[in-house]
Amino acid sequence: MSNTIAEIETKVRALSPDEKADLIRSLIAELDGPPDADVEAAWLEEARRRHREIVEGKVHPVPGERVFANLRARLKR
Repeated sequence: MSNTIAEIETKVRALSPDEKADLIRSLIAELDGPPDADVEAAWLEEARRRHREIVEGKVHPVPGERVFANLRARLKR
């Protein structure tokens, strides 16, 4: 590890948990690049479609507690 990186790491470790979280979010956002407007629009349409299906009675929502219980049971197999 270079001295510069070691110095940065030392400074980062001195940050508060909130400051570290902010730094991580910022760095990840930089790596991810700009948001894709088409993806946002597609997710919004998907959410609307799912809501419509629930309102129309085509599907029945499953409580989150049951979803997680089912997942835990499946992972134990």
